[in-house]
Amino acid sequence: MIKIERVYDESGKKAGCRVLVDRLWPRGVTREKAKIDLWLKEIAPSDKLRKWFAHDPVKYDEFKRRYFKELKEKKQLLSEIKKLAKKNDVTLLYGSKEEKYNNAAALEEYLNVFR
Repeated sequence: MIKIERVYDESGKKAGCRVLVDRLWPRGVTREKAKIDLWLKEIAPSDKLRKWFAHDPVKYDEFKRRYFKELKEKKQLLSEIKKLAKKNDVTLLYGSKEEKYNNAAALEEYLNVFR
């Protein structure tokens, strides 16, 4: 199972493998507190796309379309997450305050649709 969680939230016991999927390290969070198992910053949206989107809900559908296009070029990273998900639950971590319109939510959707 693949799910998403905000990196600032308390880690649940059933978090499984915790994978940070942001390009930038979340502010104010130590590596110890984040309890991440893997940081896949290369799977995050490009800086250009991230800055254009700026977590604006109005732009989310277009953001997903552009991000999904970028993800097509990241097959090895996607495969790594899928391989982890076969062995454990995987929690995709993100730092945004926006809980619905963020790259981790888009990535979770992509992974579930294109399995």
